[in-house]
Formats: sequence, structure tokens, C-alpha cells
Amino acid sequence: MLYYTRESQEVLDSLGANRNGLSEAEAQARLDKNGKNKLIEGKKISLFRRFLSQLADPMIIVLLVAAALSGITSAYAGESFADVFIILFVVILNAVLGVVQESKAEEAIAALKEMTASTSKVWRDGQLIHVKSEDLVLGDVIALEAGDSVLADARILECASMKVEEAALTGESVPVQKESEAITTPHGEVPLGDRRNMLYMGSTVVYGRGLAVVCATGMETEMGKIADALSKAEDESTPLQKKLSGLSRILTWLVLGIGVVIFITGVLKAGRINAEVLIHTFMLAVSRAVAAIPEGLAAVVTIVLSIGVTKMSRRNAVIRRLTAVETLGCAQVICSDKTGTLTQNRMTVVDTYGTDTALLAKAMALCSDAELDENGAAVGEPTECALVAYAAKQGLPKPDLKAHYPRVGEAPFDSMRKMMSTVHRDDDGFVQYTKGAPDELLARCTRLLTPQGVRPITEELRTEILRQNKKMADRALRVLAAATREWSVLPSSFEPETLESDMVFIGLSGMIDPVREEVLPALKECRTAGIRVVMITGDHIDTATAIAKELGILTDPSQAILGQKLNAMTDEELDRTIEHYTVYARVQPEHKVRIVNAWKRKGMVVAMTGDGVNDAPSIKAADIGIGMGITGTDVTKNVADMILADDNFATIVGAVEEGRKIYANIRKAIQFLLSSNLSEVVGIFTATMLGFTLLQPAHILWINLITDSLPALALGMEPDEKDSMKQPPRSNAEGIFAGGVGTDIAYQGVLVALLTLAAYLIGHRVESGLWELVNSPDGVTMAFLTMSMAEIFQAFNMRSRRGSVFTLRKQNPYLWGAAAAALLLTAAVIYVPFLSGAFGFTPISLKEYLIALGLAVLIVPLVELVKLIQRRVRRRK
Repeated sequence: MLYYTRESQEVLDSLGANRNGLSEAEAQARLDKNGKNKLIEGKKISLFRRFLSQLADPMIIVLLVAAALSGITSAYAGESFADVFIILFVVILNAVLGVVQESKAEEAIAALKEMTASTSKVWRDGQLIHVKSEDLVLGDVIALEAGDSVLADARILECASMKVEEAALTGESVPVQKESEAITTPHGEVPLGDRRNMLYMGSTVVYGRGLAVVCATGMETEMGKIADALSKAEDESTPLQKKLSGLSRILTWLVLGIGVVIFITGVLKAGRINAEVLIHTFMLAVSRAVAAIPEGLAAVVTIVLSIGVTKMSRRNAVIRRLTAVETLGCAQVICSDKTGTLTQNRMTVVDTYGTDTALLAKAMALCSDAELDENGAAVGEPTECALVAYAAKQGLPKPDLKAHYPRVGEAPFDSMRKMMSTVHRDDDGFVQYTKGAPDELLARCTRLLTPQGVRPITEELRTEILRQNKKMADRALRVLAAATREWSVLPSSFEPETLESDMVFIGLSGMIDPVREEVLPALKECRTAGIRVVMITGDHIDTATAIAKELGILTDPSQAILGQKLNAMTDEELDRTIEHYTVYARVQPEHKVRIVNAWKRKGMVVAMTGDGVNDAPSIKAADIGIGMGITGTDVTKNVADMILADDNFATIVGAVEEGRKIYANIRKAIQFLLSSNLSEVVGIFTATMLGFTLLQPAHILWINLITDSLPALALGMEPDEKDSMKQPPRSNAEGIFAGGVGTDIAYQGVLVALLTLAAYLIGHRVESGLWELVNSPDGVTMAFLTMSMAEIFQAFNMRSRRGSVFTLRKQNPYLWGAAAAALLLTAAVIYVPFLSGAFGFTPISLKEYLIALGLAVLIVPLVELVKLIQRRVRRRK
């Protein structure tokens, strides 16, 4: 039943209730039948299960398979299991880091439950008693007053000046004036924010009082529907996770391909087929293929993301999921809530009309129930808080006003006459101040305050006041008018009919929830970065349009759409028109999810910001959900991937910049690691085909220990390149190898392999004076030095994929440190006797050392030359 369309008595009859409340027996029977007024609880995920989920990553599976195969070959050959232990260490480290960072399981439903852990005043058996919120049942009649939380959905039976804060549920910034009359509408269902005779779980009464009958409890409430949507929503893989999964598949096929080629070639070279040859060749193929696996890649990605998380926390962005940092870097659409995100969620007087602003401020402050606390902050109904705060700024603090003009009587606000009046004692007797809707108040004024004094209101002056009122309203300001009347003696009655006539019009005040100062430059940077910002709000369309126009989100009123129109659209129609709309007003939670999903169907990476309960489903549906740390509800924070500790939209821009840098650095690290491992595979495979041993498995393990750790991590610490925020977001469909990365990996890996093979041949020549392709101790040592250091110097090439490393504006001290450590460790392995003996190296001469090192350095000018050609080709295009 649409309870808001029915008269109060009809609602009571349909629920089998009356104004005196249910009997205890009937309430218990209904509780047994329908269950408690509670929301479902999410299943807790154990630490062990979360640890196992980290191991389910495709990249980790590839590493585990590599470890198993490496263990088999080591056992067969009687070699060290060091490679196995290193891979397992990397895998466990990666999983532990992931579990620690993603510290808590989802607690959204638990947070929703906490919001309702309270009591309500309920009529039972003709008496008003306190009942636990979970024991509320259909048909319970609840009594509410200012400050009470609404703990179930209810239809209002009667109310007096009741205003309810529904921002967390509907997104509307101004408390809603409630009424008890039925709503008649020819358009069928009325949007949640316009159901003036309904109360909803999660809202709060901020003014007045009322009586209501419970018509929905637990999961049947509007908040319950949100909880249900959250429980059913599935977490999607982030763009980075998808890219790494794709990389894992490529590496798997690459390793299998290398293994098959080496196995077939080995068998053919043996010239015979028997069990011994097959087993030996198979083990050789496995050991060579495993060399292609970048063991440190998973840990490097995790650690780089962790470093990014730490940096973001210093910029007031708390990251709950590691990959969320990178996801923001490719965000193409940011769907933002208005209230509390783009605006301050604090009504503020921004414009006035009248000849005496001091008197206007005094009248508005005295004719209100808001107060200033000990810290000077206004407390009370938001609109009245704005008036009291404005008076304080004018040097008229409410406590001082009350001391000089004590209130002696009042006519409370009434939604029918749309005004309130208060009477105060002053030095000359008594003075009355009235505030309310401009048209209603003006109709009760006969005079006007002018610079020349009080004058009668003419039709011309009345028209001018209404014109000024419309001018403010067109800017989506909430406009209130003020009037005064003097009394020589205390009025005989405080009834509105007695007080509110023959008044003197003072002026108008225009209020709005103002835009945050930092939002405008942040939005400008979003536009420069090619990111589209969409405003989604439960507020009225006029207010939303005015704010959006001020922010530059909207340029034409046709770009704004009401939630009601969304209801009439199919998903196909929404998909066709989604790019036209930038403002969505009077929306409900399900609308927000539809909008996010429509953008995702366009292939866009979508971020969703919000603070209220109503934002939670769409925040979870988005590629990255962003919650507000100060004004945000626990529900929102617990489903969000990132929380803004300062509720500052500008922090999102900083997160985007950090995300772009992190993704760029991860790609650099991936390119560096894969080109390094490819050089090892190509070099060893070529040497094997030519009949000599270039490097032993222990040598490759040592090189990987050096290159897969410190240099790769150092690349993850690379400063961002210039103009990173002036480039459009990368496409969601763009793979790790897009933009020529695959080609770069191939040619750079081959170059390092060729330099290594050259070092081997020169070492053999220096040692024996011959060029034959035979095993050479000096050749192996020089090849080891060249490959180790060439990969280190290759890391410097990776500081910029296309730019020259000699023109970068900042240095990377971490990379220089990694290079120095690699140089020392490599020299130690060659020249420290017990280490060189363990690895089977021959101490080479200074001449051989310098030649090998010089060959390694050559990778820098060679790659620089290719980059130069690539830049020129790109400029021509």
C-alpha cells in the first residue's frame, strides 16, 4: 500500500491499529509473525579466508606453479631449493600485506544495525512507554519530538511544526517540513523526498512534534532495501587487477611456450629418445622457463601500492583497499553527491535586501529557536542556525540579544500560515518580530522601513519586494522575510490573528548551502585531466541546477533531470542519453546505482562519492567508492574503497594524481622486470642452441635477486612526470602492453641479451685468444657482470618510457642507491674468494671488468636512440 496516498484513519484500519496503540499481546503476536525490526547481518570473513583469497590471484598461482616445478627440478638435479624459498617468501609477503591493508571485512550491515540500536516512545495499551527499536511492530503508534531518531518507517497521524532531517537517506540539505494530510498525485508513486506525511528509519526530528503509525519494519523499510542491495552487490575486480590477471595469462602461455620449444629442441639435439634424455631435457626446459617468471612482480606491485596508500593518508585520503589508489588514476567519471561533498552542508545567509541589515539580523535571530553554544557555533534547525550565525557575524550574538530583549510570548511556526512570531520586552515596552515566507508575510504588512523612516507600502513597493524575492529564488536561495511591530503594552493574546497584522516590513534574507571554497579549483583540474564530474542529489532541481551552474558542472538547464523521469526510462534509453546529463535531482538510492551502472556499461571507470546511507549502494556499485570521513555515516565508510578524512572534494584530485603516478610506475616496473627476464631467457636459450653455457641457474637466481627487488621498488618511487594531470584518463580497455610496451619489452630484452652474449665472447677471446663457442670461465664471469649491470642501467631507462632520462626534472635517489648496492654486490660475488668459489666465477682482470661494465652501460644510449626515433615518429603523426 502507498500509505502516503491514504487518509490517516484508512492507514490505521489497514494496519489493524488505533491511536491508543496496540495491546502488548497483539504486539507480541505481530513480533513473532513478522520478526524483529532489525536489518540482516553480513557474514564475517575470517582472517584465514582472506589470506586464501589473496593467494587466488592469477599472478600468485603462476608463481606457486613455478615454485612447484622449480622444486621438482632442484630435487632431481640435487641443487639448492633457494629459488623455491624465494618465490614462496614473495607469495606469503604479498598475501600478508594485502590482508593487513584490507584490514576489516565489510561492516556495512552492522553499521546499519547500530544506527537503529535505540528506543522509541510507543503507545501500548493506552499508555506511553519506551520500547526497544528492534521490538517495534506494524501498527505501533509512536510519539516523536525534536531530537528523536526515527527507528522504523511510519505514516504521520498528526504533527505540529515538525521538521525532519532526511539528508542521510534522501540527500536533501534542508530539513523537510512534515504534514499529516494524504498526498494526492496523478503521476503515481511520489519520490521519497516529497513524501511529506511519511517518516523513515535513519532520519531525525529536528523541530516540532508528532504522532505516527509504524507501517514498515526491518528489511521492509527504505533503509532495509538499501541493506538488501548492499548484501547482494558483488565486489568487482579493479582495472589494475584485471590488467594483472591478463598479464598472468600471458606469462603462463609464455612460460609454457618457452618450455615446449626448449624441450623439443633439446630432444632433437640429443639425436635419440629414451627415458633419461626425456627427463633431463624436461628438467632443463622447466628450469629455463621458470627464469621467465618475474618472481618479485607481485610483491613490487603490492609494496608500490602500499607506499601510495601511505602517501595518500598524509593527504587526508584513507585507503581501505590497496588497488583503490590505482583505480582512481584511471577514473573517467566522478559521480558526486552534492550535500556535504560539493557544498558545506551548512545553510548560510549569502544575500539580503532591506535598508537596515542590523535590524534584519536582530529580527531573524530573535525570532528563532536556534542558539549559540559555548564555542560560538549555532545549534538547532539548520535554517534558523544560519540566521543566528549571520546575526553573530554582524556583531549581534544571540545570548546578548536575549539578555537585552527577553522573549515574553510567541506564536509558533505553522505550516499553514508559513511564519512565526515572537514578542520581546525592550526599553520602550514590547517589540514583536515575525519571520516567514515572503509572500505570506508581505500580505500582512501595511508599512515599510525605508532610509527616510517607516512609510506606507504602495503597490509599486510591494511589486519591487516580490521582484527581489524572485531574484533570490531564481538563484535557488531559500528566502525568508522579516517584519516588526511595536506594542506599548503586552498583547492581550499571542494568537497569530492578534499579532500578525499591521506589521512593518524590514527585509529579506537569502540562504543556501554554499559551495566549498576548494571545490571550484578541484573541478577545474578535473576538467583539465579529462575527468567528467556528475552531480547526483536528492535536493530540488532548482537548487541543484544553481549549484551546478556555479561550479561549471552544468551549462544548460536541459542537462539536469529529475529522478521521476529516470523511473520512466528503460536502461537502454538511459544508456543512449547518459552522456547528456550532468545533474540528477530528487533521486532515490536505486537511481544512483542505475546511473553508475549506465556509465560502466559505456566502458567508463566510475568513482562515486557520498556521505549518507542513501549513497552506500551506488558507492559499492562504482569502480571506486569514496566516503566522507567527517559527515559520512558508518555505512558509507564501510562500503567505501577510500575515505576522505577532511570531506574535501579537492582531496580526490590529489588521489587521482597519485593514482596516475602509481599506475605509470607499476607499468615501468613491469616493463623493467619483463625485459630483464626476457633478456635472461633469450641469452640462455641462444647459448643453449649454440652449444655452450652462458650462465648457471644460481647465477640467474642471483641476478633476479638484485633486479627483481631494489631497482623495481625504486621505480615504484619515481616522481610523477610533468603534465600527468593534463592527459586524458587511460581507457578501461587499455592493457598493460598498450602503447608499445610489448614492443619495448621485446627489443630491450633482446638488446640486453646481445650485450651479454658479446661480453661472453669477448671474455672467451681474452682468456683463450679464440672465438669458438665453447664453455669459458672468463666468458661466464663477464656475461654475469654485463647482464647484472645492464639490467640495472635499464632501470634508469625506465624512469620515462618515451622521454630522455637526461631531461627529467627530478632525480630518483632510491634508484641511485639501488644501482650502487647492485654494483657492490656484483663485484663482491666476483672478487670475494669464498663467494666467487661458491658461484664458480673466475676473478677477471680490470680490463675485462671495465669492458663488461662498458657493454652494460651501452644499454642507456641504445635505448635513448630508440626513444628519440619514437618521439620523432610520434611528432610526425
